[in-house]
Amino acid sequence: GKGKGKGKGKGKGKGKGKGKGKGKGKGKPAVIVEPHKVHPGIFVSRGKEDTLCTLNLVPGIAVYGEKRIAADAVEEGGEKKEYRAWNPYRSKLAAAVVGGIDNCQVAPGKKVLYLGAASGTTVSHVSDIVGPTGTVYAVEFSHRSGRDLVEMSKRRPNIVPIVNDARNPKAYRMLVGMCDCIFMDVAQPDQARILAINAKQFLKADGWFMISIKAPCIDSTQEPAAVFAAEVEKMKAELLKPKEQITLEPFERDHAVVVGVYRPSKKKTA
Repeated sequence: GKGKGKGKGKGKGKGKGKGKGKGKGKGKPAVIVEPHKVHPGIFVSRGKEDTLCTLNLVPGIAVYGEKRIAADAVEEGGEKKEYRAWNPYRSKLAAAVVGGIDNCQVAPGKKVLYLGAASGTTVSHVSDIVGPTGTVYAVEFSHRSGRDLVEMSKRRPNIVPIVNDARNPKAYRMLVGMCDCIFMDVAQPDQARILAINAKQFLKADGWFMISIKAPCIDSTQEPAAVFAAEVEKMKAELLKPKEQITLEPFERDHAVVVGVYRPSKKKTA
């Protein structure tokens, strides 16, 4: 039995060696990273499989053990850039992007209020996307996740970690400026109301919101589609005007992301 095992091991090793040799011979990396066709600040690495990724704001450091991808600069004389793989199974925002959402308002230079930041896996990618000129205000209620969030944001100056309850936006109003966009991933039955009070406090008129809705969390007795429709109605009542809704299958079950505009001005609708 052992003999066989060893044999297999050797075989694999050789295969890998050959592959690497080829790559070097061509003088090109096996990986080509291109900007996403629709969303600025998001990239796709083209390899054996296409991978969604973001440009690492802190090169050389992975936040949660994700794969880092080095790609040669496209322009002459540019330095090598490092990207971080963004897994849609671990991030609702990535799932929405892979699912083909039209309006992703998390973009370079934007100020984003992120409600339900958890330990900051997705927040770190949002930090990459908005870049040095943008800001992410990351709100997380749990102290345990909040500790990881604070630790991660020490290396990323564009994140403002806020360990507080999103139900009480007045508690962190001194830390948060006016925002272009709210991204919300708080699986709570009253999440539409939480979004509304935060929008009232921090979101510009004509600002955007993206909310991830987990149907069983709001009402496990109803069909997900009915739950989503009911939530959208609640948003409309709060001047949150939904523009699109997308399901997160196959990455998440019974989830949808709704994207829309807050207090749209008359000019834009006309």
